[in-house]
Amino acid sequence: MKAEDIREWDDVEITARLAELKEEQFKLRFSSATMELENPRILRTIRRDIARLKTILRERELAGNNG
Repeated sequence: MKAEDIREWDDVEITARLAELKEEQFKLRFSSATMELENPRILRTIRRDIARLKTILRERELAGNNG
């Protein structure tokens, strides 16, 4: 997931995707705790995607307050 692609989405889509990723992250962390996770790098990828989504939402929030 690239930031350029995310910027084309509206806030509703970003919020929905953020909720999906948080749920997936929870499930994967639970699997990781029980040692059933095949690819541990996916946790890092999801964490970074969540950060990208939050960053873009925050950028929009700040742009709306300043303009």
